[in-house]
Amino acid sequence: MGLLELPLPTRLAGQQRYAVREIDLLIELAKENPAMIVIMRATATEGNIDAIIQRLKEYELQGRLIRGEERTIIGVVGAAIPPTLQEEIERFAGVQETARITRPYKLAAREFHPHDTIVDVRGVKVGDGSCVVIAGPCAVESEAQIMTTARAAREAGANMLRGGAFKPRSSPYTFRGMGEEALQLMAKARAETGLPIVTEVMTPTDVALVARYADVLQIGARNMQNYQLLEEVGRTGMPTLLKRGLSATIEEWLLSAEYIIAQGNPNVILCERGIRTFETATRNTMDLNAVALAKRRSHLPVIADPSHATGKWYLVPQLSLASVAAGADGLILEIHPDPDRAKSDGGQSLTLENFAALMPRLAAVAGALGRSMAVNAESEPVGA
Repeated sequence: MGLLELPLPTRLAGQQRYAVREIDLLIELAKENPAMIVIMRATATEGNIDAIIQRLKEYELQGRLIRGEERTIIGVVGAAIPPTLQEEIERFAGVQETARITRPYKLAAREFHPHDTIVDVRGVKVGDGSCVVIAGPCAVESEAQIMTTARAAREAGANMLRGGAFKPRSSPYTFRGMGEEALQLMAKARAETGLPIVTEVMTPTDVALVARYADVLQIGARNMQNYQLLEEVGRTGMPTLLKRGLSATIEEWLLSAEYIIAQGNPNVILCERGIRTFETATRNTMDLNAVALAKRRSHLPVIADPSHATGKWYLVPQLSLASVAAGADGLILEIHPDPDRAKSDGGQSLTLENFAALMPRLAAVAGALGRSMAVNAESEPVGA
């Protein structure tokens, strides 16, 4: 037929085609820097595909064909795409949709992957339309502290437990975490409550250690452009929470996500946590524009972090509600049994009681938008 089938990556050579993950094929296609993609219907015939390839040749363009388990995609590669080509190709038999690829990121772009990505964390679905809540202390300080927090978080309806083991602090003289001991304590809390663990990894050499305990690897704002760390995390294939950098543009944020996906890991959760502006009344400025825009430009789920965005516990509830209203797929919140005595970020941490009071309000906002609160794997739905 003369089809220009995309060669398989070396690591996939010899595998049956049906066993090849679509993400691996998309990675190879992204390297070709396609200007447009054509998504074929499941019912498309070889004749339908060949007709498109032949028309591309007439324009001196090449078609890079990839066949996933559920769909066939043709990547259009060439120097110049005629302005009428997209509309023309959409009229061909067997074509489901087409999309121009104009952004520097490919794998993270909605044009490249039109459907929302859903990241499954031990049965908790992030990005399926429900609202996920991740809660816990800024840092694990003791067994009593993390166990008390985990029990309260679970009782209030949280879906995951956050907690820092390695803390990137501005001052080298402040509390910087308990290291592996903290990871062990979080694992104990997970064993009792069933809540998956979200915790930060700071260096490429720590990835293997943290991955032994965590369910979600968190990339903090200061490490958003630590490309060696992003690639190492990408190679784990684990769910990864990528926080936006202190002064990063949305494009830079999505390019960082691209580093992770390009290693074969599509399980990326974006997190807007406030950016640095001229305003000093709050710790950062919560950019709700970014929540809505990132969901439009990318297929990846987007959650919000009102705790770091505001730096003030009494602003966290309002910004949490606003984030859900803006379309965030979830929240990551700092809570603590005794914020006044917290070793880090006590001023932005909700008490356990305030957190419990916030949860039904979140459910009400989500319900007003036709959404529900996320469901834990072995529990009934929280809220409506």
